[in-house]
Amino acid sequence: MATILIIDDERPIRSSLRDILEYEDYKVLDVDNGVDGLELLKKEKIDLTLCDIKMNKMDGMEVLTAAKEFSDTPFIMISGHGTIETAVEAARKGAYDFLEKPLDLNRLLITVRNALEKGSLVKETKVLKRKVSKTKEILGASDGISLIKDSIDKVAPTEARVLITGANGSGKELVARWLHEKSNRASAALVEVNCAAIPSELIESELFGHEKGSFTSAVKQRIGKFEQASGGTLFLDEIGDMSLSAQAKVLRALQENKITRVGGEKEISVDVRVVAATNKDLLKEIDAGNFRMDLYHRLSVILIHVPSLAERRDDIPTLATAFCEEICADYNIPTKEITTEAMKALQALPWTGNIRELRNMVERLIILSDRKITDKEVNSFANPSVSTHHGLGGVTSMIDLDRMDNLEDFLTFAEDKFLSHKLNKNNGDVEKTARAVGVSEERLREQAKKYNIV
Repeated sequence: MATILIIDDERPIRSSLRDILEYEDYKVLDVDNGVDGLELLKKEKIDLTLCDIKMNKMDGMEVLTAAKEFSDTPFIMISGHGTIETAVEAARKGAYDFLEKPLDLNRLLITVRNALEKGSLVKETKVLKRKVSKTKEILGASDGISLIKDSIDKVAPTEARVLITGANGSGKELVARWLHEKSNRASAALVEVNCAAIPSELIESELFGHEKGSFTSAVKQRIGKFEQASGGTLFLDEIGDMSLSAQAKVLRALQENKITRVGGEKEISVDVRVVAATNKDLLKEIDAGNFRMDLYHRLSVILIHVPSLAERRDDIPTLATAFCEEICADYNIPTKEITTEAMKALQALPWTGNIRELRNMVERLIILSDRKITDKEVNSFANPSVSTHHGLGGVTSMIDLDRMDNLEDFLTFAEDKFLSHKLNKNNGDVEKTARAVGVSEERLREQAKKYNIV
């Protein structure tokens, strides 16, 4: 059911319009002045506004101008002193239509219906554009982000290969997209390959393609990602998870700008700029024999490190506000306010999941909170994996120190959370976790059993 706001200082007009529109199954709100009307537009989900021009306190044209600064709600202006000049001015300021008093019932209803349809199309178009456009702005003004933006501006127009490092969810893919968008190859394709998501036996076929009959399931020829990206950019995400045999072929492709499809003999020339990303320390992977040093040096002509969210906490208010506006727009609801205290609470969280975790948190807060997002909601709905302690028959907030009577309670709580986090990070591998945290495997098993976390 569409919601229509009536702004008119004449009670009989408001009552007549309300009766007509409610009879047509519209939800109607009405106020007698422009100031209150603007407040309702900010707080409520309004689909259409009918606004008188001549009013006390604030005339209709001023209301229209102010509303267009923060809302896309269609306006139909109404007046008992209508002239062509007034109608033209209303249209110039963004009004959908202009109606003269006394209002013609049929024209009113047709205009309302058409304005609502247009408003709906405008909202749908914005949502679709947001979904289609994957390249979003790199938000933030911290030193680390400023350095990244500067590096992109300098490096993107060149043909230099770039290796992007950083933790999962920190925004490496976004950096790769902007390197492509600002490059001389922006009009060609950006082809993405997640090396961690493709089985090692299929990665070569994915990258270089294969000929029909080259293996059991090769029922037809396949064009690989290198060929698809020719003339553009190939983004190799999580390249640290690529098999050694695939690494050797990628190295050859970078050296010679030629590939050979699996099962084929013909060399195919490709013109590809490679941008790679990893959350691993590739130098350690080289020492462990998991990554080729020559490939590392081929890929890392330019190194860009994306800091974790914990290293750029000053950017959290900017990011949270942007996510809040975007998500509320997707849900077609008024943008919710995040209070100063809530922002401080968000900045205090550990953010092991980085930007991805922050966006999910903001979405959760929008869904579960009322019109304002406060620190109470942040503390209540914080990510359970880092902010709650399951024990003693209840759930304890990670920052709720009032529940702890002495230092021993706090140390026990901290040890529980620390070991839980490390075991989760290592997928429950006790041996690997014990090495990482510097305790014996036997000690870790005892503590894990004590806290019931394995």
